[in-house]
Amino acid sequence: MTSFTTDQDLDPVRLRQAFGVFPSGVVAVAAAVDGILVGLAASSFTSVSLEPPLVSVSIANSSKTWPDLRRAGHLGVTVLAAHHGELCRRLAGPVEHRFDGAAVSATGTGAVTIDDGLARFDCSIYREVTAGDHTIVLLRLHAADHSTDQNGGPLVFHRSGFGRVSPYR
Repeated sequence: MTSFTTDQDLDPVRLRQAFGVFPSGVVAVAAAVDGILVGLAASSFTSVSLEPPLVSVSIANSSKTWPDLRRAGHLGVTVLAAHHGELCRRLAGPVEHRFDGAAVSATGTGAVTIDDGLARFDCSIYREVTAGDHTIVLLRLHAADHSTDQNGGPLVFHRSGFGRVSPYR
C-alpha cells in the first residue's frame, strides 16, 4: 500500500488540477433580466432531489453575471450538447456577445434556454449556500424537457478543456 499524506498545503493550482480529472457536464444558466438576455456557463450542475424537484449549480462568488441573474424570477438551465463548445466559450466572454448565433426560447416567466440543448429546465432559486469561494445555488424545477435523440451526447469539461462522451459498448 502506498502512503497518502494528509494535512497537505493545498496549493490552488494543484487542487484545480486534481479537481479537473473528474469530468463534468456543462450547463447554460440564463434569463431575461430587464429585457436583456443574461447568462453564464457552469460545469458544476447536479441533480439533487425528486421531492421537491431540485438541482444545483455552483457559482463563483467573483461572478459579475450572477448578481444580475439572481434578480430574475425564473432561470433557464440547459444541458449543453457536444457541439456547444463555442457557445460555452461565448457564455464566459463579453456579455454583449454571449448569445450571438444561439437559438433560444424564453418562458413567460423569463427563463431562457438554448433550443437544441439536451435537457432544459425552468427553475427558481430555492436556496443559496455560501461555500468557500463559491455559492451553491439550489434551484427548484417548474418544468423539464429533454431530447430523445440518442446520437447527441453532452458537452464534457475535463482537465480544463471540452470533450464528448464515447458510447460504451
